[in-house]
Amino acid sequence: MSDPPEEDPRRTPPNRFDDDLIGLDPDDPEARAFAEHLERVEQVRPNYTVEGYLAGMSDFADGANRLGGHHRLMAGLLVVLILLGVAVAAWDALAYVVATLFN
Repeated sequence: MSDPPEEDPRRTPPNRFDDDLIGLDPDDPEARAFAEHLERVEQVRPNYTVEGYLAGMSDFADGANRLGGHHRLMAGLLVVLILLGVAVAAWDALAYVVATLFN
């Protein structure tokens, strides 16, 4: 017998409507969005680990996708600039290694 697929915990805040949002309709899209916002705000994760950094990037991408429009364009531009910086640094390091080997 196969287990039912687990739901994404970010999409269904556990007990949020029982604890913090008493009296709001859990089926209301605005109340559900506010509950998801509260989950994101109250989420604590270590920022000094690889998992923490990746989760932070995931939150950044999710936020940019939620906003859309020019915010999404600016997030894409920021990512391109970061990747360009990494490429320039890698090229500079490679050029230094090659120059050191042949001098």
